[in-house]
Parts: sequence; structure tokens; C-alpha cells
Amino acid sequence: MNQLALLFALLVGALVSVPVGDRLKLPAPVLMTLFGGVLAVADFVPNVNIPPELILPGLLPPLLYAAVRRTSWRQFAANKRPILTLAVALVFVTTVCVAFVANAIVPGLSVAAAVALGALIAPPDPVAATSVAGQLGLPRRLVSILEGEGLFNDVTAIVLYHVAIAAAVSGTFSPWHAGLELVLSAVVAVVVGLLLGWGANRLMDLLGDPTLQIGMTLLVPYASYVLAEKLQGSGVLAVLTTALYLSEYATGADDVMTRLAGHTFWDIIDTLVTGVAFGLIGLELHNAIRTASGRWGELIGWAAAVAGVVIVVRLLWLLPATWLTKRLHARRDLDEEIPTSWRETVVMWWSGMRGVASVALALAIPLETDAGRPFPDRDEIVFIAFGVIVATLVVQGLTLPWLVDRLGVQADSEREKEYEKELAVRAAKAAKRRLREIEQVEDLPEELSERMLRQAFDIGIRISPDIGEEERREAQHQRAKRLKRIRRIQGEMLSAARHEVLAARSEPGMDPEIVDRVLRHLDVRSLR
Repeated sequence: MNQLALLFALLVGALVSVPVGDRLKLPAPVLMTLFGGVLAVADFVPNVNIPPELILPGLLPPLLYAAVRRTSWRQFAANKRPILTLAVALVFVTTVCVAFVANAIVPGLSVAAAVALGALIAPPDPVAATSVAGQLGLPRRLVSILEGEGLFNDVTAIVLYHVAIAAAVSGTFSPWHAGLELVLSAVVAVVVGLLLGWGANRLMDLLGDPTLQIGMTLLVPYASYVLAEKLQGSGVLAVLTTALYLSEYATGADDVMTRLAGHTFWDIIDTLVTGVAFGLIGLELHNAIRTASGRWGELIGWAAAVAGVVIVVRLLWLLPATWLTKRLHARRDLDEEIPTSWRETVVMWWSGMRGVASVALALAIPLETDAGRPFPDRDEIVFIAFGVIVATLVVQGLTLPWLVDRLGVQADSEREKEYEKELAVRAAKAAKRRLREIEQVEDLPEELSERMLRQAFDIGIRISPDIGEEERREAQHQRAKRLKRIRRIQGEMLSAARHEVLAARSEPGMDPEIVDRVLRHLDVRSLR
């Protein structure tokens, strides 16, 4: 098996792990990590050979962009206090604690290398956490905080990582220089992200075609990351800024095809890239075995100690942070969403799994210093990082469903239904207002006006049937049955039309492009 065949195996595994994970009630990222581990010990599978400098720009931009599409800037702003507490303060604390312990237990490990180790394993992975949380039906407030933490903690961790790596490679370190670099990195990243977001938005308006617009969204995250890094900024923060800008302004309310196709496209990209990334985590077992040859007890002990520090520090930080946030809520009228009980706090603690960012940073450690010597203790750092990732991802990922079930932490379905009902009422009222505006300009027959008014009411009813008055629900039920029958018949008619057009594609002399154009019209008609 060569490198290309290995990549293909990971891509297939990424697709298969989703339905298998659903059936086994296990997170797909955990299954892909185990799959990568199985491949790593197979004799016919080669060692992964990816240049370290390509790991971060290759994996992170699409994963970050896909994650941001599921949220919004306003959601981050509403939860800024708990997110910053976890994404900035906790990353700093975890980095310091890990660096202190690693420097103490690993003989000869420099302070800079220890800080690099602490920085690369400090951030919980947003993909792993949200993948697990989404399957478990956790309260939306917890998922929002986990998403925000997972996205923004990468910014803090990667800046610390780069500062520590630079110190280890050059042999010099200045606290003032490091602080200034942190500030400038953030400023450059935000400026680059906003400019690229604005420019991409304007260019997408010029492109017009949904296919070209979606293609642009694939290129923009990479451009944002590379340009920010070239200008000494944070590539991760630049991608987040660009993605948040485009999520707010890039798609209009009537861009139906762009929104539908874009959602499907990025779901596919997210699934494939996530699968490959977590598969690479498992494949690192090959290098871990090579590194630990004859030193298993010593290296596993180091990894276990560091993993214990990571897990314990998160718990010791969350307990007082949650208590303090609750006190602030008691004194002020805040809109932040926080854990409401110790059970939810425990779930947040156990959701701190490490993953893609940690393995990418570990693999991105340079092979040599500026002096041409091997990077100090690189193999040991990678082994310890791999051990922590496996311990948190596999152990916590496999036990989190059991823990959530035991603690009874579930989403508030009644509250979600109320939100859905409120939006349904607003949608129906907006449709009715627009109908009244049209009636003032156009002379609509009474029968047509009444029919349109019923359809405006039906817009809300189809979203949330609970908004109908009691006396109209039976009538609505009958109309729904008729509508369902009509749609079934229309669906069969459109299916027959599509089969006929598709069959014409293989007829002699028929232009496939024309067939595809007609078929696209039928597909769009089927969505209505």
C-alpha cells in the first residue's frame, strides 16, 4: 500500500464510520482513530510521510470554516465570558501546568520544549466535542460553549506554540517580545480576516452562479490562513474572522440553491477532512511504537502523568469558574448560557477531548533547530502528545455517552419547540404582511386572495403545527393529508419525468449538457 492508497482508505473509512457510529452509538471521530490505529500496526501499511509544515494549513482551514458555519458571531458575543474563560485563561493555565510537570519528569526536556508540549495539548478539539455532543442531544447552551471554546482556544494555543517553538529552535526567548507578538498576531489576523471576508463576499456577488460561489468558499479559508501566516498573524483567527463574516453576509434570504448546495457541500468536506484527520491520529501509533521501543514503561508513565494533569486541571478550573459565573448571573441580567447544574459541569469537563489541532501541532514540530541539530526530545514530545490524545479522545469519547445517560443531562426539548413555534409565527406573519402589501398594489380576485392568505397561514403551520387554533386543527389535518397526497403524486410525476430525461442521456446524438440542464430544472422543481 502506498501513500495514495492509504489516503483513499482513510476517505472511505470517514464515510463508513458515520453510519457505523450511529448504529453502535459511538462517535465517528473515535471510530476513525481506532481505524487508524489498526492500520498503523498492519505490516502492509506504510508510515505516514507528510511534511510538518503542511499539516496545519492543510487540515485546519476547512475544519474551522465548517465548524463556524454551524454557529454565528452573535452566539459567540452572547457567551463571550464563559468562552474566553475556557478558550484563553484555561489554555494558559493548562499550558503552564503541563510544562511544569513535563519539565520535572522528563530528563533533559528544556523549558521551551515543555511549553510547546503544553500548548499543543492544551486546547480541546471542537470537532471531537461537537461530534459527540451532537449525537448525545446535549443542551444547546453546552454545545454552544463547547463550540466556542474549541474554535477560539486554538488561537491561543497556536500562538503560544509558535512562541515556544521559536524559542526552542533559536535558543532565545523574550517575554516582552512574546507578548507583543501575541497582540500583533491577533490584530493582523482580524484585519486579514475582515478584508478577505469583505472581498470574497463582493466577488461571490459577481460570480452569481451557486456552483462558483461554493467553490469560492472552499478557497477562501486557505487564502485567509496562508495570508495571515505570511504577515505574521494567526491563521486560525483569520479563518474564524473570515468565516464569521461570510456566515453573516454572504448568503441572502432568497439564495436558496446556494444555501442548500453549500450546506451539503460543506457537510461532505467536514466529514472527509475530519475522518482523515482523526485517522492520522490513529496512524501515529506507528511512530509511537517506534519511539517507545525498549522504553514503554517510561514513556507511558510520562504520557499518563501529563494526561492526568490535563484532565484534573480542567475539572479544577471549571468548578470555580462555573460557580463564579452563576454568581454574576444572580447579580446581573446577563444573556450568557452557562451550565445550570453540577451535572452539566461534569459533562463539560469530560467533553474536553483533544484531537485534530493537537496532532497537527505535534506533527508540525520542526525536525531541526537553527543550529542544524535535531529538535530536542521531539520523539518524546510526539509520543506524550499521542498518549494524551488517545487517552482523552478514546477513553473520554467512549465513556461520555454513558456519563451523559447516568447524569440525565439532555436538551430541553420543550424550550426548543417554543423557539420553533415562535419562529413559525413570525414567518407566517411576515408572509401575511407581504400579501397585504401586494394587495394594495395589485387587484387580486377575492378567491385568490383568500387562497394566498391560507397559504401564508400554512407556512407557519408546516413548521410548527402547534400554532394553529384548536377549531382549525382538524381542517388543517385534512388539508395536510390532501397536500401530502398531492405532493406524493407530484413526486411520482416528477420522478417519471426525471427518468425519461435521464434515459435520453444515453441516446445517440443527444447532448449530455442539455440533458443535465433540463434535469437540473426538474431537480429544482422537486425542491419546491
